[in-house]
Amino acid sequence: MQVEIDQLLEHTPDLKSKEIAKKLGFGKSEVSAYLHGNKDRYTQNEKFQWSLVDKVFRKILFPSGWVTCDLFEQSLIEAGDVFDERCNTVRFVLPQDCNLMIDALARILSLMNQLAYHEKTIVVDFTDCYKTQSYLNRAGFFDLLHESIDVCPKRPQISAAQQYRGNSDNLVELRLVEQNSENNPLKEQLTDAFVNLSAEKFKVAAYTVFGELIGNISEHSETNIPGFAGLQKYRGSKEHIQIVISDSGIGIASSLRSTLQKHYPEIYRKYSSQTIENDAELVTEVMSSGGISRFGREDGRGLGFKSSKEQANRFNARFTVRQDRFSLKFEVEDGEIKKVSRSLNLSLLRGTHICFDFQIE
Repeated sequence: MQVEIDQLLEHTPDLKSKEIAKKLGFGKSEVSAYLHGNKDRYTQNEKFQWSLVDKVFRKILFPSGWVTCDLFEQSLIEAGDVFDERCNTVRFVLPQDCNLMIDALARILSLMNQLAYHEKTIVVDFTDCYKTQSYLNRAGFFDLLHESIDVCPKRPQISAAQQYRGNSDNLVELRLVEQNSENNPLKEQLTDAFVNLSAEKFKVAAYTVFGELIGNISEHSETNIPGFAGLQKYRGSKEHIQIVISDSGIGIASSLRSTLQKHYPEIYRKYSSQTIENDAELVTEVMSSGGISRFGREDGRGLGFKSSKEQANRFNARFTVRQDRFSLKFEVEDGEIKKVSRSLNLSLLRGTHICFDFQIE
């Protein structure tokens, strides 16, 4: 009832309880009791008309068809600032024939969990897109979705990801990355699945990517919001596999900045001013060169990108890195990074969200 009343009053404030009940098809007494019981959310004027307390409602409406990470970003910008302190309710709406690419799915899941962590009311509406809800259930989306988030028409009672885990020819379900753990079983499971979907020659590349980046989440993210990893194979004229690794932590730039001046003074001087542009340039340098660690050169660990990047480059894998308010897209040819595209001033999304896209011959 809350979602329906919020939507109605967002667009049509100053309604009496009987008007609200009639428009929504609820009983007048039921609506009246609900409104009076939630005066932190609803306010009544001298004419006994109800409105929302001065809060902001946001709706993120995705387009029909295949939703890439770029289309997700566009929908998020159009919705407005979902982290606005005045915004207490965010509704994600999937229209008919809306299909989510796994790179977009990873960002959406992370955003929802971050908003729930900020105690906002979150609703994800699959009313017109039941087929996609079924896919997300199979992909493990609901296993990782914060329990406070409302799902319309209803949250699946049985996890298809748990029921059919490992039985898909094209999908490795989104799986939790445990904090303070090596996560070796997860790395091995994802690597084996990736090789089965592609070819034996990809085994070293797959294990390197999963091993380093999953380790990076466990070591550097510094958040209670779960990180996760998964993959999806897409068929077509050129088959390709997307590997996603997402966390909601402090991000690459922030992790490095804590000790950058001490261990890398020359890099610190280049990016000492903390701006979106400088953070993007810093992350570009880390992803392009590798070998940079917040623990210093002697540590030898880096941020878990150097070997991953080198292995991905061997197979001309494209990869994207999204954090805070920017995204970087790396294009590889003949084993070398040829182009880096930057999207700045995006909507806020905490953490680091990486997608490697491997072309399969």
